[in-house]
Order: sequence, then structure tokens, then C-alpha cells
Amino acid sequence: MSIRPVLSATPAQPTLEGAGVKLHRAFGFADPEALDPFLLFDDFRNERPADYLRGFPWHPHRGIETITYVLAGEVDHGDSLGNRGTLGAGDVQWMTAGSGILHQEMPRGNATGQMHGFQLWANLPSHLKMTAPRYQDMKGADIPEVTDDDGTRVRVITGAFWGKRGPVDGIAADPQYLDISVPPGVRKTFKVDTYRRAFAYVFAGSGGFADASRPTGVLLEKEVMGQELNIRDMSGDRTLIRFGTGDEVTVQAGEQGVRFLLISGAPIQEPIAWHGPIVMNTRDELQQALRDLRNNTFIKPAH
Repeated sequence: MSIRPVLSATPAQPTLEGAGVKLHRAFGFADPEALDPFLLFDDFRNERPADYLRGFPWHPHRGIETITYVLAGEVDHGDSLGNRGTLGAGDVQWMTAGSGILHQEMPRGNATGQMHGFQLWANLPSHLKMTAPRYQDMKGADIPEVTDDDGTRVRVITGAFWGKRGPVDGIAADPQYLDISVPPGVRKTFKVDTYRRAFAYVFAGSGGFADASRPTGVLLEKEVMGQELNIRDMSGDRTLIRFGTGDEVTVQAGEQGVRFLLISGAPIQEPIAWHGPIVMNTRDELQQALRDLRNNTFIKPAH
């Protein structure tokens, strides 16, 4: 067994997206090879409706899959194919944009105005770039959750874990998407297939991820004051942890426990030509997609 080394631990950055939604971006539009097959990850968490109600009006997607996971509030969505629906707390939508779709997402807060969710973009391999669009909408009640003897809880959104399999399937990147809660003071190890690229995103509590060379203990702000520590030894709210190669990830939860997403997928290792929500393999394919948008031929007929 080998612990995956922590390559980096970086805070998500405040970003303005859509029609003026304030969110935090953990990665995206920089080095698409770093977390291949994943392209972008956003944390849209707000308590002020003015910061999110303008939402994400009609916009195109081609060549990728988008994964939306809602924790609080609701997201109304619709597309150019006539699909409509609402994602509530705990729900997941996995949209395969494929050959092209026009899509909108409009968030609404809960009774106290809170809105919280995540969106992840996954690349599609060249032979699936122009596949027919499809949706997988999953209610929170249909997502299995397993609790270990020490109180660790894992929601299995996609992939297999601890004898459970998530309801989302048929995804090109063969991903594993887990929502993990580890109780205060508990040290826990999670298996991750060696061939996958993997990252964690901490969004509640705090803790330390073990490195390949030396395990870290509980790392809380009050304990590290005045000490010189590598930032990768700390993981708190809105922190992206990027891992190297290995077959397990170990975390030591802090005094408030820690909750994080652990996401991994098989790298596609193909060239990328990227313009916003359109991701193709070549510049010519990208230019054709933009011409399709201008000529109103972006949406392809179903075969």
C-alpha cells in the first residue's frame, strides 16, 4: 500500500461567473493536464441572495460533462432540448453535453437564504465529443450513504465504495465521486485506484492529509501559530488538495471533524482546445463549434 503524496494544497479563489454569481473556483482554465480528466471545479456557496440570484442564464456546452451537486437551496435548470427540473438539497445532476446543448441554471436559497453547491466539469474523449446529450438527475434519497464503526460517513455519488455503488453511471471518465465526513480526531484511510488522478476538496471543518514521506497530525490554526509549516500540511474550508500517485489517501480530522469531497477519474490524455464551456481536441473543431453557435446550428439533430 502506498500513500498518495500531497502535491499541493491551495485555497479556492473568489470568482464572478454567470450573470454575476459570486463563487469560489478551486481550479479551471489553467493547466488542463494537472487533474485530467477534470477541467474545472466551482464552489457556489452564499448566504446573500443578491450574490447568486442572477444565476447562470442560457449558455452553450459541447465536448464535456457537468456535474452539479446541491447541498442547500435549490437550482432550477432547463435546456434547449426541452428538459426542465429542480435540484434540491442532496440532489445531483450529471449532464453529458456531448455534441452540444444550451443550458441554464438559476439558484434559489433555502428558507434562510442559504445556497450551497458544487459544479465539476469532466472532459469527454474524442470519440464521445459529439455524442448525443443526456441527463442523469438523482434525488438525494437515491444516493447511498454508508457509515463506518468510527462514525465516518460516505455518500457514494458515483463509482463503487465500501460495498455501495453510486446511482450515476456510464460516465466516460470512470469517476469516483465521494462526499466524506470524518468525526473529530479520527484518522481514516480511503482506497483510490492507482491509475486515477485524484483530488480532495475540503468544505467544512479541518484536518491534515498524510503525505507519502511523513504523516501529519491534527493541524488546527491555534496549534500552528508561530510554527513554520508547509501549506500542504493544512486543509481547511475551501481548500483543494491535489494528490500524486498511490493507492490510498489518509486524513486526520481536526477537533471539529472534517468534511470533504474525494474525487478521482481515469485520465484521458488527449489534446485540448478550450473556449469557455466548449472543449474540443483541435483548434479546427473549436472554431467549427463557434461557427455553429453563430449560424444557429449548434444543436445537432438526434440520430
